[in-house]
Amino acid sequence: MALPAGVALHARPAATFVKTALRFRARVNVGSDGKVADAKSILAVLALGAQGGSLLRLTAEGEDAPAALDALASCVSGLVE
Repeated sequence: MALPAGVALHARPAATFVKTALRFRARVNVGSDGKVADAKSILAVLALGAQGGSLLRLTAEGEDAPAALDALASCVSGLVE
């Protein structure tokens, strides 16, 4: 899944992403450019430094993992500056 063009994963979009991840019990990770971060940690997500158009790899483990992945995919596609 790619970040929308022109949307970097900085403070506001990252906060929206993390808030979505926090709704689920599953352990969720997000990766970009060889780095992997806990999707529930704002500092870890910001440290990825993902820019608009960057590919994100979402993984989840746990009972609600499929729902978490669906919600995060929708969240990413709807991110705006």
